[in-house]
Amino acid sequence: MKKIALIVASLAVLASPAFAENAKTTTGNAPAEAKFSTVSKDEMFSSKLKGLSVTNQKDQTIGEITDLAIKNHEVDALILSVGGFLGMDEHYVAVSPSSVNVRYDSKDNKWLASMNTTKEALKEAPEFKYPK
Repeated sequence: MKKIALIVASLAVLASPAFAENAKTTTGNAPAEAKFSTVSKDEMFSSKLKGLSVTNQKDQTIGEITDLAIKNHEVDALILSVGGFLGMDEHYVAVSPSSVNVRYDSKDNKWLASMNTTKEALKEAPEFKYPK
């Protein structure tokens, strides 16, 4: 029994350089250097956008930002939840980020989002469905 254990251990030691060589060839291409950014305190974070109520020009809540669609490293659309109550009859629409005014209210220390539209217009907009 000791001889078998010794043989297995010897084979493992001899095989380790071969495994290490295989590991070198299958790691893929990593970027040469990491690039770092400086983030200022007044920048918007997705965590602050998600769940943010969207109001209209009459200060009525017309929807809620539920998600962001990112394309080519930029926000392509804001996904809004419109209508419904407690998740029932909820309707999602994708709107251009340029149609939503997101700003920080330093007086009340909170983020605000508004659009120049009505809840009815958003309900009539084409429904957004997540790709499967």
